[in-house]
Amino acid sequence: MIKKILIMSEINEAIKLFKNGYRCSQAVFAAFSPNLGLEKKQALKIGACFGSGMRKGEVCGACTGALMALGLKFGENKAKSDESCERFLDEFKKENGSYICNELLNCDITTQVGVKFAVENHLFKEFCPKMVESASKITKEIINEE
Repeated sequence: MIKKILIMSEINEAIKLFKNGYRCSQAVFAAFSPNLGLEKKQALKIGACFGSGMRKGEVCGACTGALMALGLKFGENKAKSDESCERFLDEFKKENGSYICNELLNCDITTQVGVKFAVENHLFKEFCPKMVESASKITKEIINEE
């Protein structure tokens, strides 16, 4: 009997991880980590505190997960890591309008009112997966160019 092996792209893996309850930062970082020399289990642990803009609505967790992945890829070369970081953030901002979580969500998730707004408007379930996808696509493009 021949087994069919399903190879999931990093983009699909990141979306799947996010929809399965992992934070945006964990999902993006862990989707790329195995091909960059870090076990997925470790990446999930490392990325745990970066979701929701480090819980403060700052830089989007999908972006921090992407930057951690780019660091794994280019971190031994300061110029290349700086270049990939700047390029990623510029492209993400161009595509999405910002890379700041509160600005993307159009609410302050450090407050109960902001979280309530985000939940009632299904932002975490409908909007955030789009940010995970966007961050993953940009990251994949940057990595694949090497």
